[in-house]
Amino acid sequence: MNLQMEMERHRETLVVRLVGELDHHTADEVRMSLDGEIGRGACRHLVLSLESLQFMDSSGIGVILGRYKLIKQKGGRMVICGVNPPVYRLLEMSGLFKIMSVYENESTALSELEVAL
Repeated sequence: MNLQMEMERHRETLVVRLVGELDHHTADEVRMSLDGEIGRGACRHLVLSLESLQFMDSSGIGVILGRYKLIKQKGGRMVICGVNPPVYRLLEMSGLFKIMSVYENESTALSELEVAL
């Protein structure tokens, strides 16, 4: 299985939805796409929606951590939402939840970032 990525802006917040598998085969493509979108300008916050992400390995952790650092440098926040149990367990074991918040769904995440829909 491969990975599909959908990006949508809400004011200064970029919502990224990942569908499929984020692994060493797809990590570079995701990294480049996100870096390009974040670098274009008005992106201060990032919501990473993992509701339809079925698998992730350590390469995915690296992608998430790197984008977290980029967003943090811009003075923004990165949050994760809609995580299924196997991916949640990997993120929990990695310690990522110590530095970024996780929300049940996109609308809750956007509300926490005070982005009006």
